[in-house]
Amino acid sequence: MNLPHSVLPATADAFVLAGGLSTRMGQDKALISLAGKPLIQHAIDILRHAGLDPRIAGARSDFSSFAPILRDDPSGSGTGPLSGICTALASGTAELAVFLPVDLPLLPSRLVAYLLRHADITQSAVTLLSASSFVQTFPVVIRREALPLLQASLHSDDRNCLKAFREASRILSKPFTVLPVELLLQSGQIPHSDDFPPAVWFLNLNSSRELNRAETLLAGKQLQVS
Repeated sequence: MNLPHSVLPATADAFVLAGGLSTRMGQDKALISLAGKPLIQHAIDILRHAGLDPRIAGARSDFSSFAPILRDDPSGSGTGPLSGICTALASGTAELAVFLPVDLPLLPSRLVAYLLRHADITQSAVTLLSASSFVQTFPVVIRREALPLLQASLHSDDRNCLKAFREASRILSKPFTVLPVELLLQSGQIPHSDDFPPAVWFLNLNSSRELNRAETLLAGKQLQVS
Protein backbone atom coordinates (compact mmCIF):
# COMPACT_ATOMS: atom_id res chain seq x y z
CA MET A 1 0.00 0.00 0.00
CA ASN A 2 1.49 3.34 -1.08
CA LEU A 3 1.10 5.89 1.70
CA PRO A 4 2.14 9.55 1.87
CA HIS A 5 5.48 9.88 3.62
CA SER A 6 4.68 12.94 5.70
CA VAL A 7 1.10 12.79 6.97
CA LEU A 8 0.50 11.32 10.43
CA PRO A 9 -2.97 10.85 11.93
CA ALA A 10 -4.40 14.08 13.34
CA THR A 11 -4.05 12.68 16.86
CA ALA A 12 -2.11 9.69 18.09
CA ASP A 13 -0.76 8.78 21.50
CA ALA A 14 2.78 7.46 21.87
CA PHE A 15 4.24 5.54 24.78
CA VAL A 16 7.63 4.19 25.78
CA LEU A 17 7.28 0.94 27.72
CA ALA A 18 9.83 1.22 30.50
CA GLY A 19 8.86 -1.53 32.94
CA GLY A 20 11.58 -4.05 32.13
CA LEU A 21 14.09 -5.09 34.77
CA SER A 22 17.29 -6.53 33.31
CA THR A 23 18.28 -9.29 35.71
CA ARG A 24 21.17 -10.24 33.41
CA MET A 25 22.61 -6.72 33.51
CA GLY A 26 21.74 -6.01 37.13
CA GLN A 27 19.78 -2.76 36.83
CA ASP A 28 16.68 -1.08 35.47
CA LYS A 29 16.91 -1.66 31.73
CA ALA A 30 15.66 1.84 30.91
CA LEU A 31 18.71 3.40 32.58
CA ILE A 32 21.36 1.28 30.89
CA SER A 33 23.68 3.55 28.93
CA LEU A 34 24.21 3.15 25.19
CA ALA A 35 26.42 5.56 23.25
CA GLY A 36 26.40 7.99 26.15
CA LYS A 37 22.68 8.14 26.89
CA PRO A 38 20.18 5.85 28.63
CA LEU A 39 18.03 3.46 26.63
CA ILE A 40 14.90 5.32 27.66
CA GLN A 41 16.22 8.46 25.95
CA HIS A 42 16.91 6.51 22.76
CA ALA A 43 13.28 5.31 22.72
CA ILE A 44 11.92 8.79 23.40
CA ASP A 45 14.06 10.21 20.59
CA ILE A 46 12.79 7.59 18.11
CA LEU A 47 9.18 8.55 18.82
CA ARG A 48 9.89 12.29 18.75
CA HIS A 49 11.69 12.00 15.42
CA ALA A 50 8.58 10.22 14.14
CA GLY A 51 6.61 13.39 14.92
CA LEU A 52 5.08 12.15 18.18
CA ASP A 53 4.96 13.44 21.75
CA PRO A 54 5.75 10.39 23.89
CA ARG A 55 4.89 9.53 27.45
CA ILE A 56 6.39 6.77 29.58
CA ALA A 57 4.31 3.79 30.71
CA GLY A 58 5.08 0.95 33.09
CA ALA A 59 7.92 2.82 34.81
CA ARG A 60 9.55 1.22 37.85
CA SER A 61 11.50 4.40 38.60
CA ASP A 62 10.85 8.14 38.41
CA PHE A 63 11.60 9.00 34.79
CA SER A 64 9.75 12.33 34.86
CA SER A 65 12.94 14.17 33.86
CA PHE A 66 12.75 12.39 30.47
CA ALA A 67 9.03 12.68 29.65
CA PRO A 68 5.63 12.60 31.39
CA ILE A 69 5.08 9.26 33.11
CA LEU A 70 2.11 6.99 33.78
CA ARG A 71 2.20 4.77 36.82
CA ASP A 72 1.02 1.19 36.43
CA ASP A 73 -1.73 -0.14 38.64
CA PRO A 74 0.21 -1.81 41.52
CA SER A 75 -2.01 -4.88 41.10
CA GLY A 76 -0.46 -5.34 37.66
CA SER A 77 3.07 -5.61 38.99
CA GLY A 78 4.97 -8.48 37.41
CA THR A 79 2.41 -9.05 34.67
CA GLY A 80 4.63 -7.92 31.82
CA PRO A 81 4.18 -5.23 29.16
CA LEU A 82 0.45 -5.88 28.75
CA SER A 83 -0.15 -4.08 32.05
CA GLY A 84 1.65 -0.96 30.84
CA ILE A 85 -0.22 -1.08 27.54
CA CYS A 86 -3.59 -1.22 29.29
CA THR A 87 -2.67 1.62 31.65
CA ALA A 88 -1.55 3.75 28.71
CA LEU A 89 -4.63 3.08 26.59
CA ALA A 90 -6.88 3.89 29.56
CA SER A 91 -5.14 7.24 30.02
CA GLY A 92 -5.17 8.22 26.35
CA THR A 93 -7.74 10.03 24.27
CA ALA A 94 -6.59 9.36 20.71
CA GLU A 95 -7.99 6.52 18.60
CA LEU A 96 -4.52 5.13 17.99
CA ALA A 97 -1.56 4.54 20.28
CA VAL A 98 1.94 3.41 19.36
CA PHE A 99 4.08 1.50 21.85
CA LEU A 100 7.86 1.15 21.82
CA PRO A 101 9.97 -0.63 24.48
CA VAL A 102 13.25 0.79 25.71
CA ASP A 103 15.36 -2.04 24.31
CA LEU A 104 15.02 -1.40 20.54
CA PRO A 105 17.38 1.58 20.15
CA LEU A 106 18.32 0.90 16.51
CA LEU A 107 14.78 1.08 15.14
CA PRO A 108 14.38 3.88 12.55
CA SER A 109 11.79 6.51 13.40
CA ARG A 110 10.47 6.51 9.83
CA LEU A 111 9.36 2.90 10.35
CA VAL A 112 7.27 3.92 13.36
CA ALA A 113 5.71 6.76 11.39
CA TYR A 114 4.77 4.42 8.53
CA LEU A 115 3.27 1.89 10.94
CA LEU A 116 1.04 4.59 12.39
CA ARG A 117 -0.08 5.91 9.00
CA HIS A 118 -0.92 2.39 7.83
CA ALA A 119 -2.94 1.66 10.98
CA ASP A 120 -4.89 4.87 10.52
CA ILE A 121 -5.78 4.26 6.88
CA THR A 122 -6.58 0.53 7.18
CA GLN A 123 -8.53 0.84 10.45
CA SER A 124 -6.59 -2.14 11.78
CA ALA A 125 -7.14 -3.05 15.41
CA VAL A 126 -3.47 -3.95 15.77
CA THR A 127 -0.58 -3.21 13.42
CA LEU A 128 2.82 -4.88 13.75
CA LEU A 129 5.97 -5.56 11.76
CA SER A 130 7.78 -8.72 10.77
CA ALA A 131 11.41 -9.32 9.89
CA SER A 132 12.65 -12.50 8.18
CA SER A 133 9.08 -13.85 8.51
CA PHE A 134 9.19 -13.46 12.30
CA VAL A 135 6.42 -11.32 13.79
CA GLN A 136 7.80 -8.63 16.09
CA THR A 137 5.70 -7.83 19.17
CA PHE A 138 6.97 -4.24 19.19
CA PRO A 139 6.66 -1.59 17.99
CA VAL A 140 2.89 -1.92 17.82
CA VAL A 141 0.02 0.41 17.00
CA ILE A 142 -3.22 -0.41 18.84
CA ARG A 143 -6.68 1.02 18.38
CA ARG A 144 -8.04 2.31 21.68
CA GLU A 145 -11.29 0.34 21.38
CA ALA A 146 -9.24 -2.81 21.96
CA LEU A 147 -8.65 -1.79 25.60
CA PRO A 148 -11.44 -3.83 27.28
CA LEU A 149 -10.36 -6.94 25.41
CA LEU A 150 -6.71 -6.46 26.33
CA GLN A 151 -7.74 -5.92 29.95
CA ALA A 152 -9.56 -9.25 29.84
CA SER A 153 -6.35 -10.91 28.65
CA LEU A 154 -4.38 -9.11 31.37
CA HIS A 155 -6.63 -10.62 34.04
CA SER A 156 -6.47 -14.11 32.53
CA ASP A 157 -3.88 -16.83 32.99
CA ASP A 158 -2.25 -16.03 29.63
CA ARG A 159 -0.81 -12.52 29.27
CA ASN A 160 1.13 -13.13 26.07
CA CYS A 161 0.94 -9.86 24.15
CA LEU A 162 0.72 -11.34 20.65
CA LYS A 163 -2.08 -13.69 21.68
CA ALA A 164 -3.93 -10.80 23.31
CA PHE A 165 -3.50 -8.63 20.20
CA ARG A 166 -4.82 -11.38 17.91
CA GLU A 167 -7.79 -12.12 20.13
CA ALA A 168 -8.75 -8.44 20.43
CA SER A 169 -8.60 -8.06 16.65
CA ARG A 170 -10.73 -11.16 16.15
CA ILE A 171 -13.45 -10.04 18.56
CA LEU A 172 -13.50 -6.53 17.10
CA SER A 173 -13.65 -7.99 13.57
CA LYS A 174 -10.91 -5.60 12.53
CA PRO A 175 -7.62 -6.45 10.82
CA PHE A 176 -4.63 -7.83 12.68
CA THR A 177 -2.00 -6.46 10.32
CA VAL A 178 1.61 -7.59 10.06
CA LEU A 179 3.83 -5.63 7.66
CA PRO A 180 7.07 -7.29 6.43
CA VAL A 181 9.87 -4.73 6.64
CA GLU A 182 11.61 -6.29 3.63
CA LEU A 183 8.56 -5.61 1.47
CA LEU A 184 8.32 -2.04 2.73
CA LEU A 185 11.92 -1.44 1.71
CA GLN A 186 11.57 -3.10 -1.70
CA SER A 187 8.46 -1.06 -2.50
CA GLY A 188 10.08 2.20 -1.40
CA GLN A 189 7.59 2.79 1.41
CA ILE A 190 10.48 2.95 3.85
CA PRO A 191 13.26 4.79 2.05
CA HIS A 192 16.81 3.51 2.25
CA SER A 193 19.17 5.76 4.17
CA ASP A 194 22.46 5.66 6.02
CA ASP A 195 20.73 4.08 9.01
CA PHE A 196 21.29 0.47 10.00
CA PRO A 197 20.13 -2.43 7.79
CA PRO A 198 16.87 -4.21 8.70
CA ALA A 199 18.85 -7.14 10.13
CA VAL A 200 19.68 -5.06 13.22
CA TRP A 201 16.57 -2.88 13.53
CA PHE A 202 15.09 -5.36 16.00
CA LEU A 203 18.27 -6.06 17.96
CA ASN A 204 16.80 -6.50 21.43
CA LEU A 205 19.19 -5.49 24.21
CA ASN A 206 18.69 -8.18 26.83
CA SER A 207 22.30 -9.00 27.61
CA SER A 208 25.73 -7.40 27.87
CA ARG A 209 26.69 -9.10 24.61
CA GLU A 210 23.81 -7.45 22.74
CA LEU A 211 24.58 -4.13 24.39
CA ASN A 212 28.21 -4.36 23.26
CA ARG A 213 27.08 -5.17 19.72
CA ALA A 214 24.84 -2.10 19.65
CA GLU A 215 27.72 0.04 20.96
CA THR A 216 29.93 -1.24 18.14
CA LEU A 217 27.28 -0.53 15.50
CA LEU A 218 26.67 3.00 16.77
CA ALA A 219 30.39 3.71 17.00
CA GLY A 220 30.82 2.59 13.39
CA LYS A 221 27.99 4.83 12.26
CA GLN A 222 29.55 7.78 14.08
CA LEU A 223 32.86 7.16 12.32
CA GLN A 224 31.08 7.19 8.95
CA VAL A 225 29.42 10.51 9.79
CA SER A 226 32.67 12.13 10.89
